[in-house]
Amino acid sequence: MIDDDSISNNSTARPFQDILHSFTSRRKILAGGMGVAATSFFGASVVAAEYNEKGANGNNKGKKQLVGFTPVPVAGGGGLTPRISPEYNYDVIIPWGDPIAPGSLETIGIGHDGMHFFPLGNSNDHGLLVINHEYGDNIVVLGKNTPSSLDDVRTSQYAHGVAVIELEKTNGSWNTVNTGGYARRIHVNTPVTFSGPVAGSALLENPAGNQPKGTVNNCANGYTPWGTYLTCEENFNGYFGSTGVWARTEAQRRYGFSAGSAYGWHLFDERFDLSNPDYVNEDKRFGWILEVDPLNPDSVPVKRTALGRFKHEGIAITEGLGGRIVGYMGDDERNDYIYKFVSEANWKSMRAKGKHPLDHGKLYVAKFNDNGTGNWLELTIDNPVLAAKFNDQAEVLIFARQASDFLGATPMDRPEWTTVAPNGLVYCTLTNNTARTTATAPNPQAPNPDGHIIRWLDSNHHVGLTFNWDIFVLASSTHGTEESFASPDGLWADPDGRLFIQTDGRQHDGLNDQLLVADIGTGEIKRLFESVFGAEVTGITATPDRRSLFFNLQHPSSETTVPRDATIVISRKDGGIVGS
Repeated sequence: MIDDDSISNNSTARPFQDILHSFTSRRKILAGGMGVAATSFFGASVVAAEYNEKGANGNNKGKKQLVGFTPVPVAGGGGLTPRISPEYNYDVIIPWGDPIAPGSLETIGIGHDGMHFFPLGNSNDHGLLVINHEYGDNIVVLGKNTPSSLDDVRTSQYAHGVAVIELEKTNGSWNTVNTGGYARRIHVNTPVTFSGPVAGSALLENPAGNQPKGTVNNCANGYTPWGTYLTCEENFNGYFGSTGVWARTEAQRRYGFSAGSAYGWHLFDERFDLSNPDYVNEDKRFGWILEVDPLNPDSVPVKRTALGRFKHEGIAITEGLGGRIVGYMGDDERNDYIYKFVSEANWKSMRAKGKHPLDHGKLYVAKFNDNGTGNWLELTIDNPVLAAKFNDQAEVLIFARQASDFLGATPMDRPEWTTVAPNGLVYCTLTNNTARTTATAPNPQAPNPDGHIIRWLDSNHHVGLTFNWDIFVLASSTHGTEESFASPDGLWADPDGRLFIQTDGRQHDGLNDQLLVADIGTGEIKRLFESVFGAEVTGITATPDRRSLFFNLQHPSSETTVPRDATIVISRKDGGIVGS
């Protein structure tokens, strides 16, 4: 993602002052980036240790070294070309501006970010890569800072959104193909529809009567067990501006809207002009999670409103007790919150009855207690606190940030990607928070310029209302070592218990942004890849056999040998599982 450098949470929720010393005195935060000791004070760490001792396959034949590759050293970092472990190869594919399919006039967008690989026919060499295009500065897309016409705005808008790309591996190389007609672009002017509790709300309707269209600032992502892609709208506020008199509401302030916009779309596209009364509710049509069916190119993407409206980084979907769908989400702004959604019933039975699992369920926000426990607070109109503030469930979800403020949720240090490890632990990157002035138990550094990774274990197999948590690693504790990293962002736990960590922000020890791999049991961290100068490492997905791993380089410096946003695909030279 790209940080909009804003902060809008003025919540007076208890900040857990003066607890850092008492909290850390009961914990074993290890030096050198080794995370929390396996003998920490709550069960989640014990679970992690037990998993590691049994090995990747859960047997008792001795611990397997999960992260066995030779790491990229700190020495020699910070250059203009990528570096990768000597046991690995990498290739660069689908850069911004290339056709989405051979001979197509439609092109790949800019700001490559979250993505997922959907195999075709259970193949490891042929599938659909669905990829987010988060953002693109006007100077890059248009060659100037401000659009001069509606055509300029349309060009900028088209560069954003989502691409569905068909890829096939032949002779060891991945290339775009068009065997099934799947390739398409979804952008700011693509028709969409709304579902769930907010669908039909007057707060989504404009006097202009314009059809709902588009998705923007598509950051991280998720995917469902029924084979669809979830793309998440993050800093959507930055595309709106005002050409006239506009009285900002408190809700708009809480979501970061202002009269100015770096994109200037509002100058020529009335939809994005906050002062135009005909489009008074257009801003509420963004900030959602959009579901895309990659196998049906004629399908209309759907915004699933039960998942709430905020600056979604991504969503990690898992199956909880009774086959219920559970989704973990971060709201990526300094001092904002971590959320969880739980479907009302078994997802298979819901679909058989014609009920969508992401339309029917409950949204919760996290409160982290200073003793290593936590509570999920219910964001529904049935909650008496919220019933006194909002008229209906649609309002609760549209204004999810304010609803969370009223409940006293815990402000966090920019919660971004979430992932669920095979032992049930949920991990979340907290990228940084230079504005933090008071340390808290889950955010124990003030300020926190380098970030950390937190983890928790929910009760009742993901559907319970309580959890135990600890801190996996403080990025600052790795500086000056071979594990050095800062500003963790992208995150993925593979089925064997490896945690892939991507960074976005200023690194230490002379390094560029990077991709690292950690063993969740031992906390060992190794650097697998170092990016080119100026480029964030983001987005991660793999083929089913995990022999090919895809990730993205976003906003590379013009001084580098990779001048366009692009996807990197890596593999082990010996054909083994990536990360091993």
